[in-house]
Amino acid sequence: MTASLDMFAARAPAILLAASASALGLALAMQYWGGLAPCALCHYQRWPWALVAALAGAGLALPRARRLLVGISALALSAGAAVALYHAGVEQGWFAGPAACSAAATEAETVEELRRLLEAAPTARCNEVPWSLFGISLAGYNFAASTCLAAVGAWAAARMGRASP
Repeated sequence: MTASLDMFAARAPAILLAASASALGLALAMQYWGGLAPCALCHYQRWPWALVAALAGAGLALPRARRLLVGISALALSAGAAVALYHAGVEQGWFAGPAACSAAATEAETVEELRRLLEAAPTARCNEVPWSLFGISLAGYNFAASTCLAAVGAWAAARMGRASP
């Protein structure tokens, strides 16, 4: 049993890389093929996945740094989970959204100012849920996935640190 757990931990970079690439691919597919315009918080949630993909790829290439890179990946996924939870909270009205998610509150005095404000306004609002399944939004699913993979990464990093008998 211990040998199989050690083998699973050694495969953590490959698992994290596959999961990160899948998450980013799904987000891009929903954006470009599904027509779901991402809001500012949606874009912020993609950065940890991209970082984890890069770190996991480096972990596959650099066995001596594998434990450190998997541990940093776990931290990045935890940060991603926090952003996803915040986004889900904004969608539910628990938190106020950032200014980047809403139109400017200033009034335009000319038609040109109005046109400029309309062009600068975000196309997707952070407090609206464009898609959900079983009442859970994409931000909610991202929170769950990020949290689970952060736990896997932390466990694997800790497991890699144990001395083999």
